[in-house]
Amino acid sequence: MQTITINASNISSNAFEDGDTVTSHADKIVCPNFTISDLNSSNSTIHTGVTLPEDWMGSKYFFDGSSWTVNPDFDDTPDPALPTTPDI
Repeated sequence: MQTITINASNISSNAFEDGDTVTSHADKIVCPNFTISDLNSSNSTIHTGVTLPEDWMGSKYFFDGSSWTVNPDFDDTPDPALPTTPDI
């Protein structure tokens, strides 16, 4: 797997399969299906060959290049202002 971390905090923001092409540029990161315009080669790092925690979610973990730590400020409580999908 691959993960992108934000240099200032080491927060793991995105994850991709090993075979996905993720490219860091001076002004953006280009991913398989989208572009990340607020991360770039100077403020983030792409780590390859990593094993994600089983319950990985964007921003839930810090990654320092070798070990994972839970982000104590992570909150996955649903936002009541957002629409929900009804149970089927």
